[in-house]
Amino acid sequence: MTENSQAQPAANPELPTQYAPAEVEGKLYERWVERGYFEADEKSGKPPYTIVIPPPNVTGSLHLGHAFEHTIIDALTRRKRMQGYETLWQPGMDHAGIATQNVVERELAKEGKSRHDLGREAFVERVWQWKEESGGQISGQMRRLGDGVAWSRERFTMDDGLSDAVQTIFKRLFDDGLIYRAERIINWCPRCLTAISDIEVEYQDDDGELVSIKYGDGDETLVVATTRAETMLGDTAVAVHPDDERYAHLVGRRIKLPLTDRTIPVVADTHVDPEFGTGAVKVTPAHDPNDFEIGRRHDLPNVTVMDERAVITTPGPFQGLDRYEARSAIVAALRADGRIVAEKRPYVHSVGHCSRCKTTVEPRLSLQWWVKVETLAKEAGDAVRDGRVTIHPKEMESRYFAWIDNLNDWNISRQLWWGHRIPVWHGPNGETVCVGPNEEPPTGEGWHQDTDVLDTWFSSGLWPFSTLGWPEQTPSLEKFYPNSVLVTGYDILFFWVARMMMFGLYAMDGTPPFHTIALHGMVRDQFGKKMSKSFGNAVDPLDWMDKYGADAVRFTLARGANPGVDVPIGEDWVQGSRNFANKIWNATRFAMMNGATVEGPLPDASEMSATDRWILSRLNETVAQVDALYEDYQFAKLSDALFHFAWDEVFDWYVELSKTTFFAGGEQAKVSGRVLGEVLDVTLRLLHPIVPFVTETLWTTLTGKESVVVADWPADSGFRDQAAEREIEHLQQVVTEVRRFRADQGLQSGQKVPGRLDLSATPLAAHEAAIRQVLRLQAAGDDFHATATLPVAGATVALDLSGTIDVPAERKRLTKDRDAAEKEKQQAVAKLGNEAFLAKAPDNVVDKIRGRLSKADADIERITAQLAALPES
Repeated sequence: MTENSQAQPAANPELPTQYAPAEVEGKLYERWVERGYFEADEKSGKPPYTIVIPPPNVTGSLHLGHAFEHTIIDALTRRKRMQGYETLWQPGMDHAGIATQNVVERELAKEGKSRHDLGREAFVERVWQWKEESGGQISGQMRRLGDGVAWSRERFTMDDGLSDAVQTIFKRLFDDGLIYRAERIINWCPRCLTAISDIEVEYQDDDGELVSIKYGDGDETLVVATTRAETMLGDTAVAVHPDDERYAHLVGRRIKLPLTDRTIPVVADTHVDPEFGTGAVKVTPAHDPNDFEIGRRHDLPNVTVMDERAVITTPGPFQGLDRYEARSAIVAALRADGRIVAEKRPYVHSVGHCSRCKTTVEPRLSLQWWVKVETLAKEAGDAVRDGRVTIHPKEMESRYFAWIDNLNDWNISRQLWWGHRIPVWHGPNGETVCVGPNEEPPTGEGWHQDTDVLDTWFSSGLWPFSTLGWPEQTPSLEKFYPNSVLVTGYDILFFWVARMMMFGLYAMDGTPPFHTIALHGMVRDQFGKKMSKSFGNAVDPLDWMDKYGADAVRFTLARGANPGVDVPIGEDWVQGSRNFANKIWNATRFAMMNGATVEGPLPDASEMSATDRWILSRLNETVAQVDALYEDYQFAKLSDALFHFAWDEVFDWYVELSKTTFFAGGEQAKVSGRVLGEVLDVTLRLLHPIVPFVTETLWTTLTGKESVVVADWPADSGFRDQAAEREIEHLQQVVTEVRRFRADQGLQSGQKVPGRLDLSATPLAAHEAAIRQVLRLQAAGDDFHATATLPVAGATVALDLSGTIDVPAERKRLTKDRDAAEKEKQQAVAKLGNEAFLAKAPDNVVDKIRGRLSKADADIERITAQLAALPES
């Protein structure tokens, strides 16, 4: 769609006196959706611009992290749409295997049932039912925020089409020998009863215990330390470093394992650090990843001592105890046997917990499905190294390489019922058959499908192309792949991003899934602390949107969005952004009431005042600056640039300086009205991607056109007027200094005082009426008595503050200021008179000191004149 080429009369040129976000946001959003502004047409001849939403969990709700990320993506796509691109912001949700299964299992527990009471098929049906009724509330919240996604293309990772994509790539990888089944140590959650990925493990410092245990007797004694004494029942060796002479005589011998009838060997392995502890470590291959590797190198047996619920299975006195009960009982037994050498409690150490249920994770030997990542990871690394994919900010590249270049094989199987079931059938005699879409699985006695499902990251790794119809070669896939940019948090660079890179390059013949990876930080509270319900500082963005409007929340988040850096945010900042939205509203409303118009061409520069030429010059400079910052993903800087241009230069300076022109009427008022209309038109379009609702209302009212959503993005016309900029900067110096003086005297900003202006030594004579307007200076009558005279920037401003000024306080303030200027001058003179300093100091440092001296002299002259102008107290 394109904007209407001709301005239409505004349906309602009158704006309400106040902006009420709640009354307009919902209606505007539904209008945008109904008109199809956010849909993407693969038949369009426009260049494509594609971004996928990082699919939120179907169980989730919109938190500030989502709002932050969505604001960035929405701003990018809105701008590109205005620039004439066929934009696709692809929406959808993730089935979130563990999280969703846990939610439904909790619902069943309220009924006194478990999933096993229902059986697998009925339980999965129950999850689908929950998904339809309760899942996906986040889509409604996205509408509240103003997300311009293509809703007709919304996908779910367990849709039929995406499920076909999962089955297709699994079979291809399997047939290529890149998927295999093997026993390895994995992260196991004894509560969720499944393997979990590294990203689903949260580490925190826990109070534990460190016990030192004596293994063997006499000359065959070794001491090992452990925080998990219960695992000693599964020890199959003690390891020492090959070069550790203390234990050289024991290597190859067997020693007694306490509390058991077994003996275990002493092995030499370079993994052991001889400087740490006693230099000897217990080896439990079935319950520790490092020990598992030692066990493989030395052909040690794997002895599993706990079941899936972390209950001890080893026959004997500890059988049937859970791991914590067993830990206490085993330490007590060792103590009674004289085997405890030392005990340390509490012993604070980092412990992994399941991110879903907070249960302590147990390393466990398990038969699982794996992706062989060596070649896939190399391709993913090469794509960044050779420039096919750019990571922004660039300093994040090293973190990416550190991960992708050292990636271990990926455990993709989960012991759940909800998810993509692994498409492998096992036969009665150990046969294994992988089945692709539209292929019939083997049947007959003894054949059964693998019971595991795939890791959620497996399906979300296909997201950039599965959502476009792959494995079918669809028009959407041809048009919109690869994605233009991926916007996501640096915290999942190693997990989701790496998997998309590997799968995209593998499935799409070496074409990476996106050109750019734009990484952002995490949203934190105003003190820089992580937001969490447990910390009591979590914020529901809907609460802030209800109070301040979606635009205020969006603008606050955008102003904090420095690439790859965490974002602190507090409610007072949202209040400030609400004030900005109100400022835009009130100033635009005032301007429209006073002649701002977009009708007709811009007047020739020769017809404009210096103030008109200045604001147009600044406008074009801002357009260029904002464009450059968008291309560099510098949202904080571009938002700040827009804020200061709109609030300071347009509303506080240009509108104020033009009031006398508007009030006077005539041809110059028409010229300035057209200039102001142009400035508002462009400024509202520049602001629209970040604050879409208030700008839509104002822009359509100002221009009478269809919608700013489909308006043209502003272009830098090239117009610059440095002379006008210098002239207005000179004016601003005069006004700012007098305003400061007024504020120091305690005068209210709107309080009028008599004043005389002498602008003869400046180029500002044509601006006297405007200067008087902004400084609230009345004409000097016959009874005028100058109580203060301010020489500033070549101008002289005399004020009659009779009855309003505290002369003693002003004299004291000015004297203090002059003393400070004198001190500054003395320091500068001393340095400039020091030959040794001048010989060594760089030219720029010397020039800076000379500048300080010049300023100090000017300050002393100015303040002395002000003191002389004060009446006798």
